[in-house]
Amino acid sequence: MIDDLFVRTTNLRNLCRIQKAKVLAVIRRVPRDDWLVIAWVLASKLLLFLFGIKSFQILEDKYLPTGNSWLEIWNRWDSLIYQRIAQVGYDPNYVWKAWFYPLFPWSVRLAYHFCGDYLTGAFLVSGVSLFIVTLLLRRLVQLDFSAEIAQRTVWFFLIFPTAYFLHIGYTESLFLAFALGSILAARRERWWLAGVLGAAAWATRANGMILIPTLAVEAAHQYFTRRRWQWHWLWIVLVPAGFGVYLLLNLHVTGDAFAFLKMRKAVTSNSFAWPWVGIRDAVGNLHRHPNQAEMVGAQELFFVALGFACAAISWWKLRPSYSMWISATWLLFASVKFVQSAPRYALTMFPIFILFATVSANRLWNLVITMWSLLFLALFVSLFVRGWWAF
Repeated sequence: MIDDLFVRTTNLRNLCRIQKAKVLAVIRRVPRDDWLVIAWVLASKLLLFLFGIKSFQILEDKYLPTGNSWLEIWNRWDSLIYQRIAQVGYDPNYVWKAWFYPLFPWSVRLAYHFCGDYLTGAFLVSGVSLFIVTLLLRRLVQLDFSAEIAQRTVWFFLIFPTAYFLHIGYTESLFLAFALGSILAARRERWWLAGVLGAAAWATRANGMILIPTLAVEAAHQYFTRRRWQWHWLWIVLVPAGFGVYLLLNLHVTGDAFAFLKMRKAVTSNSFAWPWVGIRDAVGNLHRHPNQAEMVGAQELFFVALGFACAAISWWKLRPSYSMWISATWLLFASVKFVQSAPRYALTMFPIFILFATVSANRLWNLVITMWSLLFLALFVSLFVRGWWAF
């Protein structure tokens, strides 16, 4: 019996050694730059949440009890609606919620079955997606630039003034995971995957429609580079399938597949217009009270101008498909009666961070961009966790 026990113990130790060797082998296969990016995400998440707690307690002059209250301070505005949809679905009594695209709340509902809480589930979806986004972004940039520029691109992405939306119950991380995955798949000529991920992106946010011209420009670039037609480019037609899901959802909830157009106008009093219309309205907001003049005037105008400048420069400096992505994204959020949430929408314009990374080779520009990003990130976080409007 003792011999049998000894044999079993020896076998168990050997099995543990084998499993440990397999895990170490997997870890070694992960590039060192990926581990650095993962560490940045973890560090930024920890520091961001700690800063949110501290700033809330200092500025509100009250303590936050432990537990979900540490997450509740981030549960503002759209995140409340997404969690409600995840919990009860698209309630016919609140048909305007059909305006919200479905893939994020469906993902939160799936995460709920693992963690037992919708708020935690929303953070889980965004958190896992953010790891994927940063790894994809680094790989995508390194196709055209050095490893150093790829790292700096991720760095500026993580410290962008509205980067806190990447960590909380909003759609930015999940959307970018699908969008960047689609573009990277196209760059690597896996067009079926580009189409599938593009459809998922459009089922997450309206911005997914931009993948159609973006992927089309990428296909054209590959054609003019090699002068060879590939039928695989036709997988781009899969991208609108995500919008088809959204139309069917509207039809099911409201009886009208295009009800979201009416709901958007009724709920926000906003509609499509030439870009100068919304810009003119933002200029008018500069005459409001100081807080509003800054947040819905100066900051909106600054990020609209930043997006426009980067879009223009990108046609000179970057790959045509990236220029199409940033230009079309800018047109989408600027072509409205009044500009709203431009700083948050700019977060999805990933070529901005490539441009930041290239100019930051100069130490002065590196300091300027880093300080601006961190200072305004801290400012916006301090406002957001207190329930103030911060995009």
